[in-house]
Amino acid sequence: MRRRFRLACLLAIALFAPASGIAQDAPDPRTLAPGQFLWHPEIAPDGPIVLVVSLDEQRAYVYRNGMAIGVSTISSGKTGKETPTGVFTILQKNKDHRSNLYNSAPMPYMQRLTWDGIALHGGALPGYPASHGCVRLPLEFARQLFAHTRNGDTVVVANAKASTASVVHPAVLAPVDVRGTGTAASAAAADVAWDEDASPVGPVGVLVSLADRRVFVLRNGIRIGEAALRVTDGFSIGGTVLMVVGEDIDDAPSLVDPDRPRHRWSAHPILGLDADAMAMLPLRLQDRPLQVDAAFSRRLYDLLVPGTTVLLTDLPAVRPEPTATPLQPVLEAEGPAATTDPPRG
Repeated sequence: MRRRFRLACLLAIALFAPASGIAQDAPDPRTLAPGQFLWHPEIAPDGPIVLVVSLDEQRAYVYRNGMAIGVSTISSGKTGKETPTGVFTILQKNKDHRSNLYNSAPMPYMQRLTWDGIALHGGALPGYPASHGCVRLPLEFARQLFAHTRNGDTVVVANAKASTASVVHPAVLAPVDVRGTGTAASAAAADVAWDEDASPVGPVGVLVSLADRRVFVLRNGIRIGEAALRVTDGFSIGGTVLMVVGEDIDDAPSLVDPDRPRHRWSAHPILGLDADAMAMLPLRLQDRPLQVDAAFSRRLYDLLVPGTTVLLTDLPAVRPEPTATPLQPVLEAEGPAATTDPPRG
């Protein structure tokens, strides 16, 4: 049986739903209740993970290979014990940690961000900042995240005072790269950009945004290609579709590079397309309503291998007016000291 992928994307926000099929009662990603989350790692099966914690939204956004794979409600530090902003790396992981400061309170799936007590972990989410400085996550989301992250992964904690709007209110594309540096504004980009040297190896993911009229190519979480997208007037797909390159090659012109044979793709409805719309989509794309620079297409075709994912969406990929300004320096010590404090809960 063909696997079905779920993704709930709303305007300027990438949010994901369970992989078991399109559920009519899935939570609205704009109004997640405390403790709710959406999670779909299959959208980017490989690549580095970057976590963006928006203190203003009380949300955590998870990106893999530069594209969003999940979002969760959080509870950050309360007044007087605010969660610090900045760029962190995961220093230590312990799924069964207990607090040494607060009556051995359980801090399951703890991921330490600083040696003086700031961490991610599962905990109570009352709907407002309530922790002693840590970022609390829903227990199941904390478990899923713990299973996918590694020591050294980047975590950005942002608010409007310290960061740009693109980081405080993230979108489908990661607003920062794996180094925690803000990505460049698409509006200022040239019609075609290609730099494989920026990331010579790693998994490739492609995002095609009809709203932005841009195609983004990411490898190992780094944007290596971007091009203007020519869209036939009035064309839309009516939502979002995940396409995955298969093993077989058909004897027909490729929709990416018409001078070469077509890969056989599997297409998975994500948002807004029912079975009838999905059945019509190949015919609608056959007329080539979406086109990019020919040289860009040839380079992109060369990168397509079985398992490569392409997210095709009517929605924007980026927030308006993002900047490439680096965020605050990484907030971490050189290593554990004798006075190291445990995570604060």
